[in-house]
Amino acid sequence: MVLLYNTALFFLRLGFRFASIVHSKANAFVKGRKAIIDKIQLAFKNNTAPVVWVHCASLGEFEQGRPVIELLKKEYPTLKILLTFFSPSGFEVRKNYKYADYIFYLPWDTASNAEKLVAAANPTVAIFVKYEFWYHYSKALKSRNTPLISISSIFRPEQLFFKSYGGFYRDILKNYDYFFVQNDVSLKLLKSIGIDRCTIAGDTRFDRVYAVVQEGGDILIAEKFKGNQKTMVVGSCWLEDLEVLTPMINEDKLKFIIAPHEISETFLQTIEGAIQVKSIRYSKAGDKNLDEYQVLIIDNVGMLSRLYKYGEFAFVGGAFGKGLHNILEAACYGVPIFFGNKNYEKFQEAIDLINRGGAFEVADYVDLKDKFEMLNVPSTFLLACDVTRSYVTENLGATEKIIQYCRKLLK
Repeated sequence: MVLLYNTALFFLRLGFRFASIVHSKANAFVKGRKAIIDKIQLAFKNNTAPVVWVHCASLGEFEQGRPVIELLKKEYPTLKILLTFFSPSGFEVRKNYKYADYIFYLPWDTASNAEKLVAAANPTVAIFVKYEFWYHYSKALKSRNTPLISISSIFRPEQLFFKSYGGFYRDILKNYDYFFVQNDVSLKLLKSIGIDRCTIAGDTRFDRVYAVVQEGGDILIAEKFKGNQKTMVVGSCWLEDLEVLTPMINEDKLKFIIAPHEISETFLQTIEGAIQVKSIRYSKAGDKNLDEYQVLIIDNVGMLSRLYKYGEFAFVGGAFGKGLHNILEAACYGVPIFFGNKNYEKFQEAIDLINRGGAFEVADYVDLKDKFEMLNVPSTFLLACDVTRSYVTENLGATEKIIQYCRKLLK
């Protein structure tokens, strides 16, 4: 099985090299790993401080690791953080993250790379986020008796770990010292294969999102645009989301704040062309009488988490495509949340909020309209608001549970 694993990674690596010729993301993936082990060895050459290694696949997992990193740095100022990413979408966005001392792409999971990285960094603790289970890295850490923990991890019955032929993958999990899982299903699955070093801590994203919302300031243009009218904030909007929303927008009964997933001129013009009511881009709204406009189009990045406060309703995009985007930011403000009905089921918070009556998956405009009109009943609307708000506060505290464990290892 080790041979098959190594062979699969070899062909995956080869595939990225071919793809890098024509694909910018694959090119960044390959270029970022050139001489990567040499760079890591050089970076740690004179380090004498204790190191915590935090590994994230991409940007979403980084947001789960982030509150742990920042609390560790607060409590242990001399501690060095090694932060690694598998994907360019994480590395390229966070390569200058101020709370990490060393930031690199994760070298390919070979026995040689794993031994060299672990020897060079010599971490006191390694923290891998969510789905990151690498054979050679976990083995190298275990051979040096370096504690390896998994945080915000989530497991499903269909994963290879839980199949009769999944012994090799179960052995990877056995190299981990502790699992902080998100839910009871994950806990029971681990225990079913003899792994008892686990506990339900929840998802650290709750702590991160709640902190961001608490720290966030006002957005005066959004406040002026909203006025005293009911507003729906559309976050991370894709074309498929826009197609469902457009008929509702054109009814001219609500104001809409639309934050596209990608801020490209092409998509901004697509939005403007699809809607029949009067719209304005954020960048041009400063000196305008915003009472005249029904749609505010956000043509910048970085303010979405603060925009949801200006809505009575939220629609979060992505679920008609590759996957639902972050709904917790909207939930923090206690608003009913809508999203597509296709790719949301791997997000525990989406399932929980649907079951509790705070979120609504929709198939198309007609479905959206029907579920939206349900909320015209004041008791239903207030229940949905209370559900989303309380769901966030109930799930705070995962970061502190993880830090309590780390404190014992960092004495």
